[in-house]
Amino acid sequence: MAREAVAIAAPAGDDGIERDGRWGDAGGLPVQDRPRPPRLDPPAPSGPSHPDNFRNLVAIHDHLRAELEQIGQAVRQVAEGELTPAAARTLISRMTVRQNHWTLGSFCASYCRIVTIHHAVEDAHMFPGVRAAAPQVGAVVDRLEAEHLVIAGVLERFDRALVDLVREDGSSGPTNVGIPEIGSLAEHLGEILRSHLAYEEDSLAVALTLMPAPI
Repeated sequence: MAREAVAIAAPAGDDGIERDGRWGDAGGLPVQDRPRPPRLDPPAPSGPSHPDNFRNLVAIHDHLRAELEQIGQAVRQVAEGELTPAAARTLISRMTVRQNHWTLGSFCASYCRIVTIHHAVEDAHMFPGVRAAAPQVGAVVDRLEAEHLVIAGVLERFDRALVDLVREDGSSGPTNVGIPEIGSLAEHLGEILRSHLAYEEDSLAVALTLMPAPI
């Protein structure tokens, strides 16, 4: 797979740290302080190997990235008055991740919960398995867990701002309250989440295949 080859072998970017998004110093964790993944030997032919682990992780991440782009586009269009509430509902109803909600705020809130659940599963299941199979990546896992906490804080602020973006009161559409904030938060969330997902893929590609069990 093309993405797998890139994630395992190619440099992450000009500085070797990021190939997508921009973390900056979010949460007081400067991107330049991200531990570099150590070189790991691929699994022995006779030993346990789960190459699908990496492919499955990328597939989940790709879904999050695709939905994130749709959210960002919808937020921008509603904030700029280019999309009416009715049109936004029609667009959102076609998205794959939803809980039968019909407002932008409710859809985005659902997305926030999905990202949070995904990170919780990684913290509770995938990361311990990676640590056991490849202790050399412990510093990377520590950093990924710390980034989960930063992202959780941004998601919480994003979720609160959504309450003021779209308000159902029987007559009015989106209010102007919170629109600048939600636009800024959506952009910030997109940048740091894409950076985090790419860093995780690039850093754990081989370690995931060394796990004795599928994720």
